Amino acid sequence: MDAKLKHLEMIQNVISRMAGNLFYLKGWTITLVAALFALATTKDANPLYSIVAFVPVYVFWILDGYFLSLERSFRGLYDEVRKLDPKNIDFSMNPSKYQAYPENSWLASMCRPSLVWFYLPLVIAIDLLMWKLLTT
Repeated sequence: MDAKLKHLEMIQNVISRMAGNLFYLKGWTITLVAALFALATTKDANPLYSIVAFVPVYVFWILDGYFLSLERSFRGLYDEVRKLDPKNIDFSMNPSKYQAYPENSWLASMCRPSLVWFYLPLVIAIDLLMWKLLTT
């Protein structure tokens, strides 16, 4: 039973790291977008600088989708190990079996509500800022 608990603990540590990565990426996204907004709204700045704000939003959205996909795959592995007999524990950390599931794909993870409701408002805010800067 100790081997099973240790294996579950190892998988849980990976899941926690993936969740931490999601948190850090969201923080970096907000920081970079705010900095680019500030740069785009200065008196001497070209209004087209606001277009650059799209780059970190989309790049971090893609990275967030990737890490969420990995996290969901490791959760599948955790669930499998949880049900295993303690004699069959092999300490495998390969989640590839679960990455093949459609709901764990990178694109499906990007479309999860937790990511869409974070990144879509940022895209809309950038659009509004661009519209305001270009019409004044």
